[in-house]
Amino acid sequence: MNLEAFILGCGGMMPLPNRHLTSVLLRREGELFLFDCGEGTQVSLRRLNLRWKKISVIFISHTHADHVTGIPGLLMLSSQVDRDDPLYIIGPPRIAEYIETNRRVLDMYINYEIIVKEITSPGIVYKGDGFHVRCFPLSHTKPCYGYALEEDMRPGEFFPQKAQELDIPMGKLWGKLQKGEVIQTPDGREVRPEQVVGSARQGRKFSFVTDSLALPEISTHVIGSDLFVCEGMFTHDLAEDAHEKKHMTAVEAAQIAASSQGIKKLALIHYSPRYTDYELKQLLVEAQAIFPDTVLTKDRYVFPIEYGDI
Repeated sequence: MNLEAFILGCGGMMPLPNRHLTSVLLRREGELFLFDCGEGTQVSLRRLNLRWKKISVIFISHTHADHVTGIPGLLMLSSQVDRDDPLYIIGPPRIAEYIETNRRVLDMYINYEIIVKEITSPGIVYKGDGFHVRCFPLSHTKPCYGYALEEDMRPGEFFPQKAQELDIPMGKLWGKLQKGEVIQTPDGREVRPEQVVGSARQGRKFSFVTDSLALPEISTHVIGSDLFVCEGMFTHDLAEDAHEKKHMTAVEAAQIAASSQGIKKLALIHYSPRYTDYELKQLLVEAQAIFPDTVLTKDRYVFPIEYGDI
């Protein structure tokens, strides 16, 4: 099952010619999930040829303009593509007011169901087939949440040779064992899955954190992330300014990744517009000194998220 993250925008505060505002789309097989929806989101969706009609849920970190200004256009666009399924929007307090006000003032034509859920406490905010999305509190100038999409444990590896040694006919019985079911062979013997199947294997995990002080507890929420997308808004010489505005530096993002367990890749995002594309390299240098598996996101970068094992 494919899992990919598309960077639709990597900028913070204001859009730049080659840097739209923060938005990340996660594609799990045919289902799409959007994390924040800054200005320019539709442009990247179009250029990447992604079917926004398939977006199931929009997860919003907080209601500052650079994270939500892309929503109205996306809602109106979805009415032009014969959308049948409901669209869920999950976010902090007042996200429902923001959606409703835009619908009323812009007199939007919406021909599908929009279900808005405001977060009242940390925990699981969405469940799907074989995965869930959990939110956790951040520390910004208004209520803000990080998110982690985590897949369920997968069945262990099936060993055909062991099944053959036990004279289990190939076909439906093999399939049942792979699903964790106890079977009876044609000659009446009971065979348990653990006799032919290895230990359960970890699913994949994607975490998204932006606009926050570098809280130590973030490490516990993003533990085991195959891809950890995290704000790295400033170089470390501007740490004081970052903290005053309740943002973090690239160094602090790397420290979170390094202090957590099992982070495979840190992808920096939400850069200050003060940095040119060339100057962003300094953010990468500072972060990689602490967490080597760090990359800079750029608009329309694609990150495949692979299983840790086969």
